[in-house]
Amino acid sequence: MKVIVKTDFELVEEFIKGNPVSIELLINRHKSKVFTYIILIVKKEQLAEDIFQDTFIKVINSLKAGKYKDNGRFLSWVIRIAHNLTIDHFRKEKQLNTISNDNYETDLFNSKKMSDKNIEDNLIQSQIENDIRKLIDKLPEDQKEVILLRHYGELSFKEIAQQTDVSINTALGRMRYALINLRKLIEKYDMSLTVR
Repeated sequence: MKVIVKTDFELVEEFIKGNPVSIELLINRHKSKVFTYIILIVKKEQLAEDIFQDTFIKVINSLKAGKYKDNGRFLSWVIRIAHNLTIDHFRKEKQLNTISNDNYETDLFNSKKMSDKNIEDNLIQSQIENDIRKLIDKLPEDQKEVILLRHYGELSFKEIAQQTDVSINTALGRMRYALINLRKLIEKYDMSLTVR
C-alpha cells in the first residue's frame, strides 16, 4: 500500500478550502524546526511556546485572509513570521525596560550576573546581534534566506536545499556569497562586531 504524502502547497490549498485537518498536518510537519528557531533566539521555553503559538495563529489568519502566495517556501514564510514576532517581543521588552525578580530562586539584584559590566556586555551583545540582523536584511533574498534557515532555523544544507528547491551545492554557494557579502558590508559600514 502506497502512502501519499501531500506537499505544503496541497495542504495549504485544502486548509483554505475549509479542511482544518490540513493545518494540523502542516503545524506537526514543521513545529520542531519553527520551535527550535524561536528558542534559539529567546532562550526561554515558556516564552518560545507563546511566540510559537502566536506564530501559527498569525499563519492561520494570514492564510484565511489570502496573504500567503505559494512559492514553494512555506517553512521559510513561517520562520519569517516567527522571527518578526520575536523581534516585536524584544522591542516591547526594551520599551518596558523592566527586570523581574520573581522568576529567580535567589535575589537577582544581589547577583554578580547583574553587575554593571555584565549588563553592559549584554547590551553590546544585543546591539551586535541587531547590527548583524540589519546587515542580513541588506543581502539578496536568496542569500538572506539561506542564512536565516541555517543560523537561526538550524536547518542542514540538505534541508535548506529541499526547502528552497535547489541543489545542496547551490545552497552552499548562496551561503558562501552571503558570508562574502556580509564581510563587505561590515567593511563598508566600518563596523566592529566584537565585545571588547
